[in-house]
Amino acid sequence: MWSLVADPHHMPRWWPRVQRVEDASPEAFTVVFGSSRGKPVRADFTRVKAERPRFLVWRQEVDETPFERFLAGAETELRLSSDGERGTKVELEARERLRGLSTLGAFMVRRATRRRLDEALEALAGIARNTT
Repeated sequence: MWSLVADPHHMPRWWPRVQRVEDASPEAFTVVFGSSRGKPVRADFTRVKAERPRFLVWRQEVDETPFERFLAGAETELRLSSDGERGTKVELEARERLRGLSTLGAFMVRRATRRRLDEALEALAGIARNTT
């Protein structure tokens, strides 16, 4: 599971709306998302911490991007642990700090974030089922 989640090139397989990953290195990567309007949206990420094979944190770079209008910061944490005979337990946590008037829609952002994390977990579970 670690090789799948630690390599940004695999994100289109499991992270919602990711069409492709560009300029990936062990420290940073750019994700191209599909938007609801059909236009691609680019977002840059930096790997903040990685403890192979169990822990990974990446941060979205929001300064000087269109995202800085409503995001003060965004980090995603992924934890892998043994789940006994059942395989690997995957936990995802997103921390998004809103900016300005966007804070008024915090409940909608939390709901959308929860949905995105659930979709990612479902995709990872599907990949795990198909590889065993």
